[in-house]
Formats: sequence, structure tokens, C-alpha cells
Amino acid sequence: MEVVEKITMPQKEKESIISQTVSNYGGKLMSYIRPKVKNTEDAEDILQEVWYQFSSLTNLSEIVNIGGWLYRVTANKITDRYRKKKTENLEDFVYEDEDGDFSIKDILLMDESAGPEVKMFQDEIWKKLFEALDELPEKQRLVYVENELNDKTLQEIADEQGENIKTIISRKNYAVKHLRNRLRKLYEDLKS
Repeated sequence: MEVVEKITMPQKEKESIISQTVSNYGGKLMSYIRPKVKNTEDAEDILQEVWYQFSSLTNLSEIVNIGGWLYRVTANKITDRYRKKKTENLEDFVYEDEDGDFSIKDILLMDESAGPEVKMFQDEIWKKLFEALDELPEKQRLVYVENELNDKTLQEIADEQGENIKTIISRKNYAVKHLRNRLRKLYEDLKS
């Protein structure tokens, strides 16, 4: 019986292909995704999922048409997002008071002069957000803070930390999922 070895590409070559592909297609894919989803955060999440799937492939050189593959996977991720139909974004968390509906994001962006109740909600939301950030492993927290609060791209973070983009994307995804779960609990508490 003959043993066939699967030849995988060297890590440096793979990282180079991933980096070049992100550079070439990142903006184009975002432009493709953005009109098809509710908000920028969803679009960024979908794009991160696409990059994660792309970087997880064992032999990138087997893809005949990288652009075609990326758009097909992106379309599938958009479809998957609609199928899930679950509330995942900060602006989706809405509570109702006597004046109507407000989202958690609306509350955070309100001027403090709106009243003591608003200030109380803002303080509670920020407190829970920072508690949730503190629960994250240091590397996940760092990626989230650098990307979301310091406006660095995931590629910039990868370059600064000497990590490949796949690792950074994975860390960001875990952080976002954790924070969403924690904020969902806060939303449910505020609602009741």
C-alpha cells in the first residue's frame, strides 16, 4: 500500500498570500457586504468570518480563483447571518419606557443632561461592558480594544503583535461573542 503525503505550503508563504489577499480584497468585500446587512458591525463580523475561513484552509494554492471563492463564501456568510435571525448587535437591544423605545446604543450616546435615569443607565452599561472586557483573556481584550476603541485594523494589530491575521481574527471573534452575551444579559435585566 502506497502512502500519499499531502504537501502543505510553508507558513511564511501562506501568511504572505493571506496578507496580500486581505489587502487586495478587503475593501471590495466590505463594499459587497455592507448594503446587504443591517449595519457596519454585521458587515465587519461577516468579513472577519470570511477571513477566518480563508486563513484556516490548509493549502491556499489549490484555490483556482481566489476572488470567486471569497465572494461565494461571503454570500454564504450573509445568508447564514439572515438564517440565524438572532439579536446580536448593541443597537438591537431596545427597552421601552413611557416615551417610547430606546436602544442601549441610544442611551450610551445621549447627553448626560437628559436626566438622572439616563445617567444611571449609561453608568450601568459602561460598568457591565468594562466588567465583560476584564473577563476576557488579555490577548483577546487587547485585540478588541485596539480594533474597536483605538481604530486599528486587524492587519495592523497582527503586524504589531507579530501574529498572523488568522490568530487576530479568531481573538476578535471570541471577544465579540463574549461581549454580546454579556450585554444581552444586561439588556434582559433592563427590560424586566
